[in-house]
Amino acid sequence: MFQDDCYWRDLVAFTWNIKTVEGKDQIRDMLTRQLATIAPGNWTIAEGEVPTEEGGVVTAWIQFETKQARCFGLIRLKDNKIWTLLTTMVEIKGHEEPKGFQRPLGAKHGAGKNRSTWKEERERENAELGYTEQPYCVIIGGGQGGIALGARLRQLGVPTIIVEKNERPGDSWRNRYKSLCLHDPVWYDHLPYIKFPENWPVFSPKDKIGDWLEMYTRVMELNYWTRSIAKSASYDEATGEWTIVVDRDGEEVTLRPKQLVMATGMSGKANVPAFPGMEKFRGDQHHSSKHPGPDAYRGKKAVVVGSNNSAHDICAALWENDVDVTMVQRSSTHIVRSDTLMDVGLGALYSEEAVRSGMTTEKADLIFASLPYRILHEFQIPAYAEMKKRDADFYDGLEKAGFWLDWGDDESGLFMKYLRRGSGYYIDIGASQLIIDGEIKLKRGQVTEIVEDGVILDDGTRLEADVIVYATGYGSMNGWVADLMDQDTADKVGKVWGLGSDTTKDPGPWEGEQRNMWKPTQQDALWFHGGNLHQSRHYSQFLSLQLKARMEGLETPVYGLQDVHHLS
Repeated sequence: MFQDDCYWRDLVAFTWNIKTVEGKDQIRDMLTRQLATIAPGNWTIAEGEVPTEEGGVVTAWIQFETKQARCFGLIRLKDNKIWTLLTTMVEIKGHEEPKGFQRPLGAKHGAGKNRSTWKEERERENAELGYTEQPYCVIIGGGQGGIALGARLRQLGVPTIIVEKNERPGDSWRNRYKSLCLHDPVWYDHLPYIKFPENWPVFSPKDKIGDWLEMYTRVMELNYWTRSIAKSASYDEATGEWTIVVDRDGEEVTLRPKQLVMATGMSGKANVPAFPGMEKFRGDQHHSSKHPGPDAYRGKKAVVVGSNNSAHDICAALWENDVDVTMVQRSSTHIVRSDTLMDVGLGALYSEEAVRSGMTTEKADLIFASLPYRILHEFQIPAYAEMKKRDADFYDGLEKAGFWLDWGDDESGLFMKYLRRGSGYYIDIGASQLIIDGEIKLKRGQVTEIVEDGVILDDGTRLEADVIVYATGYGSMNGWVADLMDQDTADKVGKVWGLGSDTTKDPGPWEGEQRNMWKPTQQDALWFHGGNLHQSRHYSQFLSLQLKARMEGLETPVYGLQDVHHLS
């Protein structure tokens, strides 16, 4: 039934994994191992959908069932044979979410003595969970990823506690530099269940996002522990149980869940460089994740080491506050203008026009997910070639200013860079023009030394500075595992993120999916969740179903558990 050149991407339905199999041999192997336990059937064109044909490719939405679940998918045919197939689990039979026609009644009609109110029930749950009753799942990290997953698990009836170090939900946004905003448009960034209202701004300021996350956490009734720090975690293979010691606002609490999810941010731990002489510097120096904003530096000199999103945002905010700022570019950077990205890159799926034409967020997510990573760059290259052509004058201005541009190793642009390495790009919302105009000064080179009053580059240039900001990126998420558990567990799991594309900062071999994200890892009962708002929304569905199935004791034969090739 398949082309010789064929791809099957499965999100939990067949593999109990996030897995792409490529070519007939891999597909045959997967089916040989999984068919007996998965037992698929009732394949049909999805209700209300009509197949379409364009350029010799027939595309159709499909639905089917397995022994345990109801599923949905997208199929593309060439010459009446399958070219790409996406299969996704939607819901587990007998464990459907209480929504739509199945939504809870809420009110308790009739009369009865000593009945508790909704408020009293929530207060009792908050008092008991983690103390007299143990959660099934603990999520460490209460940013957008932990919140989205917590909401999914709540709807599936999985007792869960989210552990967050900050004072309030949303503080992971509020506490960043004051000019921070989402560079992705609103249509791309909805959370599960509650979409942003129609008057929400296209690009959300950080504090507005913080308020939205706080509201969402409250109305979705999440068990969210603020001012809480996970101090240690260990797994007992014999009992299949974690022991997690949490400092909850000064009180030590021991949690014993069956599943642990690290939602500490896709970017992992801050990469703080160790340049010679850093201890000599008389001014302020900090990583971009700790940048307080520009207010204290008015009239002073700043050096920002780095040239990706955070570096540009920070440089622009410093310039706006009359700081003499220099960006140090150590490697090439891909830049795409925000307006062009929305028009050429995302507009067909995530835009006001797409919404008005009937494109739902859920359908857009599945279309996006249906292109296997092996060939995704082939679809991206023409789009970014059009962007380069459209904004030729803009790029010419940057190069004349001395900016070192790239378009990815294979000219495939921003999204492939994000998937492969999670760095190396800037979505321009104004800082690039400041570089073109010389308002943000630019120096290319490597930092060789930090001195008492500035930075020395490899060409001998001396940059005076009162403040140095290291916008030097982040490491792999398994760095948090080393801190919380031990280095052996971090190495057992291996590097998190990347496709194995054998491009810059994404070493092979080919993985075909994001390493260790949203799926089983080599450490039993340890999961990773995160990414941008789109990924937090989309993949939280599939991670929550995997966790729910395990809580209910269902058979979950995992196919294609990834091997570990890189430790960090």
